[in-house]
Amino acid sequence: MSARARAASQGSLEEPDDEVVPYSDDETDDELQSEDDLDRSEDQLPEPETIPAPAAGELEDGSGVKGNAIKTYKYNVFTFLPLNLYEQFKRVANLYFLCLLILQIIPQISTLPWYTTLVPLVLVLGITAIKDLVDDLARHRMDKEINNRRPNFNLWMNLQVGDVVRLKKNDFIPADILLLSSSNPNSLCYVETAELDGETNLKFKMGLKVTDERLQEENQLARFNALIMCEEPNNRLDKFVGTMIWDAQSYPLDLDNMLLRGCKIRNTDECHGLVIFAGNDTKIMRNGGKTRFKRTLIDKLMNYMVYTIFVLLVLLCAGLAIGHTYWYESIGSKAWYLYDGLNYSSSYRGFLSFWGYIIILNTMVPISLYVSVEVIRLGQSKFINWDLQMYYADKDTPAKARTTTLNEQLGQIEYIFSDKTGTLTQNIMAFKKCTIRGRTYGERSHQPYHFLVSCIRSKKDPQVLEFFKLLSLCHTVMVEQKGDELVYQAASPDEGALVTAARNFGFVFLSRTQDTITIMELDHEETYEVLALLDFNSDRKRMSIILRFPDGRIRLYCKGADTVIYQRLDANSKNKETTQEALDIFANETLRTLCLCYKDISQAEYDAWSQKHQAASVSMGNREEALDVLYEEIEKNLLLIGATAIEDKLQDGVPETIAKLAKADIKIWVLTGDKKETAENIGFSCQLLTDDMKIHYGEDILYEKKKKRRRLRLKKLRKRHTNSSSATDSSQPVDDWEKEKRQEDFVDMACECSAVICCRVTPKQKANVVSLVKRCKKAVTLSIGDGANDVNMIKTADIGVGISGQEGMQAVMSSDYAFAQFRYLERLLLVHGRWSYIRMCKFLRYFFYKNFAFTLVHFWFSFFNGFSSQTAYEDWFITLYNVCYSSLPVLLVGLLDQDVNDKLSLRFPKLYLPGQQGSLFNYKNFFISLFHGIFTSLMIFFIPYGAFLQTMGQDGEAPSDYQSFAVVAASSLIITVNLQISLNTSYWTFVNFFAVLGSIAIYFGVMFDIHSAGIHVIFPTTFTFTGAASNALRQPYLWLTIILTVGICLLPVICIQFLYQTICPSVGDKVRKKKRKPTFQRGGRSRRSAYAFSHSRGYADLIASGRSIRQRPPNRVNTASISTVKNALLDI
Repeated sequence: MSARARAASQGSLEEPDDEVVPYSDDETDDELQSEDDLDRSEDQLPEPETIPAPAAGELEDGSGVKGNAIKTYKYNVFTFLPLNLYEQFKRVANLYFLCLLILQIIPQISTLPWYTTLVPLVLVLGITAIKDLVDDLARHRMDKEINNRRPNFNLWMNLQVGDVVRLKKNDFIPADILLLSSSNPNSLCYVETAELDGETNLKFKMGLKVTDERLQEENQLARFNALIMCEEPNNRLDKFVGTMIWDAQSYPLDLDNMLLRGCKIRNTDECHGLVIFAGNDTKIMRNGGKTRFKRTLIDKLMNYMVYTIFVLLVLLCAGLAIGHTYWYESIGSKAWYLYDGLNYSSSYRGFLSFWGYIIILNTMVPISLYVSVEVIRLGQSKFINWDLQMYYADKDTPAKARTTTLNEQLGQIEYIFSDKTGTLTQNIMAFKKCTIRGRTYGERSHQPYHFLVSCIRSKKDPQVLEFFKLLSLCHTVMVEQKGDELVYQAASPDEGALVTAARNFGFVFLSRTQDTITIMELDHEETYEVLALLDFNSDRKRMSIILRFPDGRIRLYCKGADTVIYQRLDANSKNKETTQEALDIFANETLRTLCLCYKDISQAEYDAWSQKHQAASVSMGNREEALDVLYEEIEKNLLLIGATAIEDKLQDGVPETIAKLAKADIKIWVLTGDKKETAENIGFSCQLLTDDMKIHYGEDILYEKKKKRRRLRLKKLRKRHTNSSSATDSSQPVDDWEKEKRQEDFVDMACECSAVICCRVTPKQKANVVSLVKRCKKAVTLSIGDGANDVNMIKTADIGVGISGQEGMQAVMSSDYAFAQFRYLERLLLVHGRWSYIRMCKFLRYFFYKNFAFTLVHFWFSFFNGFSSQTAYEDWFITLYNVCYSSLPVLLVGLLDQDVNDKLSLRFPKLYLPGQQGSLFNYKNFFISLFHGIFTSLMIFFIPYGAFLQTMGQDGEAPSDYQSFAVVAASSLIITVNLQISLNTSYWTFVNFFAVLGSIAIYFGVMFDIHSAGIHVIFPTTFTFTGAASNALRQPYLWLTIILTVGICLLPVICIQFLYQTICPSVGDKVRKKKRKPTFQRGGRSRRSAYAFSHSRGYADLIASGRSIRQRPPNRVNTASISTVKNALLDI
């Protein structure tokens, strides 16, 4: 069924910029406003521009409105090869080697065959292209599946803006659709948003009352001719602003009226809707744009080191080119036997020599480095996914590495920023206590619950009845009847707990429609007319509902945080002091509190306010601001009823995890919206704060620092004792310099503390705090949270961790790593993060070393060949060195190496410190690898060179030819670098042995093959070292030379490692020594695997004598010392 061109959403002439109009959960630190917003009380986003839609019938083909087909794939059959190659050659390393390949084709400067560069380049490009192709084929399949779905016997791709569609139960929603009517009463429609935000709990949508009443039949839908005015397409999943004009009446539209693409119809037999946004204009597609690319510190350092290598390469080549110029001028041009028939000048020959050496020494910049790094990171991510100790069986939730680029950064975390509710706590709310009219009821209080129950049954206290009536009426919970049971669908666990508490005390929420709500009050049912619903948000921190009672009275019920409620109470409201005392007690018990109040409204007052509310509701510009002003107008002079207290228990293992991370010198900040007392007591309960800590409150210290700084500044400006200084509002910064200094003061003071708790913070402020620490301290940060309000913080930090808790999957979908419990963070950092960092550092140090050792042999050889760009090795050895001969052992070290096992990593958190200090890979380590490579290359070249000077073989011939020298040098190099990685390996497996020995075996096998006469006959110009290997390696003298070279290369390394472990051992060395047990210990107990080896003196004498053989074990003495004094900052 289609009624095309009935209504349309007009797009902008230009594509809207989602960076300018961001979805609040997609903001990162690059998109946040200035950190000065920390001083502001409210944060506002710009409103999307709205343009009226054309009238019915104006929309024609070619009008610019897009269809509903989507395209997420990047390539097709014709564009894959050119486009993929273009993208790959945008990487500097690939482009560099392409230029080298072009240089090798030029005969005048080609010093190596073209295949020495082409083979590794094609291998790298091919692996990347295959990965990209597999990913794109998956996108092709997904696009085809989605575009060919058939709601109502019509393909998704054929839908257009303005179509009216019919959807049935379990149908996926094909576009962003305005709900018109449904088969449920009051056009209620349940949807599952798992594909949109990961949540599996049902959400409800509701059509307008006017469309519900007038658009139920097919002929009514066919005549529907409304005009829709709405916002431009954007990526905000939490907001929609629009107005429907129908029969000269305006009706406000918001997100509750919209069915978004990607959701699924549930518990609704049939519904009808109007397509508002289609295809790539839908909100889910707008959220599929570019995401902020996070890079690790090692990534950045590695790039700088590659640039350093390139500079060294250019300097070396320039020096060698100058050397060739002078050599040819003084020697080469005068030797008749060196004449090549080319009348080039010496300077021009030096210029050609420069490019020749660029080609020869190109392996200093390793082409396979980046591919190898990606392979290692992929393997490390799989190990995280496969870790059963991070699997949460209760919810069947494994740990998930959602990125493969940040693993080693997990081993360098300095600051953790954590949400409280749902992250440290279970987010399973239980109604524990309440205070009504100054009296407190609940567990372990003066008034147990049975007194409250008897008071409700007697109906003697109207305030008590009003308290629970408010809980059953003032909410946005939806109810579903499953058999004889009522099932509540709540937007938050808090609301669900409060409505359930009201039901337990006899006020049962039964049902709701668009304009009514029905409850069971003890023994009778009542229906209230809903006049207005003033919903909760993070800025308002409260929600209200305006109801018309059956007797005609109009009353406003309100619940919210005590800070905002107390500001709006009437001056004559009673029990404010006693309620505040109860709130403080609740907070000290780490309970979550809400204040409840009400207000009676006259008919005239409501009529006047309702007219303004209706006008603001259909406003297309600044609608939210206008509504907020009206809400403030009606929510004043409230009368306090009481307050609720809800318990949210800590997750298992939270105190132990925090204590262990603190020992690893990781500073933990908790960012929460709770009040100061609640936050402080949660800090003590999870052992973030301890009794031996000295607590500092941030506002006091910042105020003193601010005053001192102002006095100093005024003194410098010679304005001491002026009236202006005393008239200035000290709570507000006077200029940008003052703001910047205030932020620096906050960060400096907070970072001196061992633990920080920031309370009363909004989601935007959480992200700003993380951004401040990153900017001021240049520290590696991690944010962890479980809800949509933590997404900004998660995306702003260097690493974001999402917990799949009770608040849906928004945090998980925006995170880099995800798991189910906070306690798994300990293993993620101290085991996987630490291992990943150590492995990557070992890999990079060794990778640079082996390439320096390999390449610089050409440099030393240049001094003996007139700087003529002659290679020291056979061409195929150069081609296969990084690909086959030395790659597998170091890859396995990068994947499997462990200095200590996981249990010791958790037992000794101090092992984490080297990662925070960056001590395992930095420029110092780089230059150590460089000098190690220089030393190895010197030995690889000069020991065989000295051995070949005066040598006589067993057959009377001198094996001092160039090819034999190349074979000996190459064999020495391969054995040396493979044994060197063996010395660096801490954790040996069969695979490591196989890789080291197999790499050496592959080298000799391939070398004998390519030096054989058979392959020379087939390719005479390509394989020119015929018989060199068999001729050289049959000489025992040359084998002795190889052994001597390898021994001299490795002996200093062994000695240095021994001295380091003996004189100044690292933390890891000390732990490994503790792990080792002596082979014999006098008096020690030894457990054997067989009875025959347990024959010490037995118990025969004791048994025969009748004496007791049971003795009490000696008392063990446990000692522990606590001598740490820590500081904590609370409440910014």
